[in-house]
Amino acid sequence: MTYNPDIHHRRSIRLRDYDYSSAGAYFVTIHAGNREGLFGSVTDGDMRLNNFGVVVDECWRAIPTHFPSVELDEFVTMPNHFHGIIILDVPSKPVGAQHAAPQFTTPGHANVMSGSLGAIVRSFKSAASKRINEIRNDPGGPVWQRNYYERIIRNDHELERIREYIVNNPLQWDDDSDNPMNTPS
Repeated sequence: MTYNPDIHHRRSIRLRDYDYSSAGAYFVTIHAGNREGLFGSVTDGDMRLNNFGVVVDECWRAIPTHFPSVELDEFVTMPNHFHGIIILDVPSKPVGAQHAAPQFTTPGHANVMSGSLGAIVRSFKSAASKRINEIRNDPGGPVWQRNYYERIIRNDHELERIREYIVNNPLQWDDDSDNPMNTPS
């Protein structure tokens, strides 16, 4: 479908004028398409990854290989979503060309700068989708929801609180709003 500004009014959930390629820590949450339980199950507070969940885990762990200025912190793959902390840093050693290279957005992906949080998440989602779709013999099948949620982590206290949330997420699954079996009382 061709882009039509009269009917395509999707608003960004990102902070206006914030540079998502700047150094800092970011908490991301990415949901499976239709919040479908694709990645495994939680049993007795323990997340048990299926083959698709293992792919998600492997693709996440591979991010620093493709983005050398990225460090990964706590993360968890849940049945129908993923939480992780990404730390963007200025590389300590020059990689590749030593001249100033212009930053470009990728055609068709407006405002996504190379090396930015958006580019990293897009790359991760793309790699995981490709591998999962190869396993299930469904080229181009939906794996993820279209967007992702991010929170800029502003201090050490917030970082510790988010780490704890991620680590405890499987233990809280029965009460999690993302759990389709959760019935509010």
